Amino acid sequence: MDHLIEKTLAKKEIFKGRVIDLQVEEVQLPNGKTSTREVIKHPGAVAVIALTADHKLVMVKQYRKAMDRVLVEIPAGKLEKGEEPIVTAKRELEEETGYTCKELKHIISFYTSPGFADELVHLYTAEKLEVMETKASLDEDEFVEVIETSIEEALQMIQTNEIYDAKTAYAVQYLQLRSVLGE
Repeated sequence: MDHLIEKTLAKKEIFKGRVIDLQVEEVQLPNGKTSTREVIKHPGAVAVIALTADHKLVMVKQYRKAMDRVLVEIPAGKLEKGEEPIVTAKRELEEETGYTCKELKHIISFYTSPGFADELVHLYTAEKLEVMETKASLDEDEFVEVIETSIEEALQMIQTNEIYDAKTAYAVQYLQLRSVLGE
């Protein structure tokens, strides 16, 4: 596969932000020609499939400025520098939903938009949920509404575009497949 690799010739940092950095890279293509790549650098993120004892999926409604609308999503958040993904997963579950869990299991990690970003999302399931006595606090610029739905309701939300992001659609379809396979 080495014959497909693009060699970086130069990098220029265009923007350094709180969530992302943007670089422009000049690359040498496999055919010897050069091109420019705009690359978003992201620290990575986690997403959590949290199921209650009665098999309800815990999700949050949250306004997303990039889409200028409220979306229904599974709990998720950005990795803090030096933080292990499993620690981030538990923290985000607690902050966004008011639940904690006895077990977290890594399912898969996937790139969200590999054509221009290096964001890697680590997907976990949270088992044996418990309502926290003292709710963890959200980030100061974060406002969410917690909802619990059945898998069937979540599938309907995909059809009506209430669930419109890849990580949540992936999670719902994972749960649907898991139930079909009897897991």
